[in-house]
Amino acid sequence: MAWASERETVSAAAWIRAARLPAQVNIAMPLLFGMSLAGARAWTDRAWDVALVLAFGLLDQLYIVFANDVADVATDRDNRTFTPFSGGSRVLVTGALARASLLRAALIAILLAGVVAVALGVRRESPWPVALWGAAVALLWAYSFGPRLSYRGGGELLQIAGTAVVLPLFGFVALTGDALAFPWPALGLVLPARLAAAIASALPDEPSDRAGSKATIPVVLGGAHSGILAFFLSCVSFALAASPWSPLSPGPALLAVPLAVACVQLALRAAAPGSTGMLVRVGAQLAATIGFEAVLVHAALTR
Repeated sequence: MAWASERETVSAAAWIRAARLPAQVNIAMPLLFGMSLAGARAWTDRAWDVALVLAFGLLDQLYIVFANDVADVATDRDNRTFTPFSGGSRVLVTGALARASLLRAALIAILLAGVVAVALGVRRESPWPVALWGAAVALLWAYSFGPRLSYRGGGELLQIAGTAVVLPLFGFVALTGDALAFPWPALGLVLPARLAAAIASALPDEPSDRAGSKATIPVVLGGAHSGILAFFLSCVSFALAASPWSPLSPGPALLAVPLAVACVQLALRAAAPGSTGMLVRVGAQLAATIGFEAVLVHAALTR
């Protein structure tokens, strides 16, 4: 009995590691951004819908991290420079969980996300939540399975298609039901910053990705040049948001915070994979993107 209890504890800990729950902010923030574009009144009047959207985000994230662990196990096995932001959860590499169990959990998660999407579609009398759920499924399939574009090149573009287009649009239609009413210029503010985040998340894995012929931007450009590009992309987003033509206009004072955080990444652009500097560098770039989106959410809800 003691042995069984210990095994269950270890298994529960492995599933928690596999879930990579801190990464949920990378899914939840784009959803919050999309919901904020529907307006503060739509947000407060539909608390249950907001809860369903966040549940969808959690299930979508579980699908992504579980499926990516399965797809990238060979590359992850050779990865010696992984961080909390990259390199997978390591549960397959260490043998803590079986590949079949993780793949089954990924399928269950995305099917449950589909149920949530159907519920939101019924509540809004709209097909858009289900259609966007299908888009989320297709993006991960194209990224990690099927054509495996994360290896052939273009993986970062698929990432921003998900985090900067599909998820914000899902949050919006979950509250309004009408994709045609979506304020499309607002997406232009987040697209460059989201590409910067996608580049940063691949920086620590450059050595193993290069060895595995994975055509990420850091593999193609090198770590230092990729860091400069990520900083430039962040600045493009900040400049667009601060411009007179911005659909949200959060104000330069609020934008100064994510800009300062992005500068940390630029200052550490020479940090090598596996170093503490790389850990800080990636964390800074991701925090700059998340912080920028939080500023936009505030601007959208207070306009």
